[in-house]
Amino acid sequence: MSEQTKTRRQKLEELLDKNPTDAFTLYGLALECKNSGDFPAAEEYFRTLLKMNPDYVPGYQMYAQGLAQSGRTEDAVAVLKQGIAAAQRAGNQHAMSEMEGLLAELS
Repeated sequence: MSEQTKTRRQKLEELLDKNPTDAFTLYGLALECKNSGDFPAAEEYFRTLLKMNPDYVPGYQMYAQGLAQSGRTEDAVAVLKQGIAAAQRAGNQHAMSEMEGLLAELS
């Protein structure tokens, strides 16, 4: 398959094969799967991302949004609480505020 005919997901998967711990690639792949409707795959990538990079704040927010959209409110709340703690550690007030807003909507 030529580079031009590969999907974004395929290209990201190739990048991940070369560097399986790269947070940016894991996050991009998780988002690509989430946005294309493959939330089970997205969830695996989000879990891997956050296990390897527990301070990758955007991962919590987008993972929680996907869980909420899938009707998994309790799981989303748990992820948001972890994400808020990570945002506090990182001093990321903007992300913390957004996650607190989503948490309030879900509670």
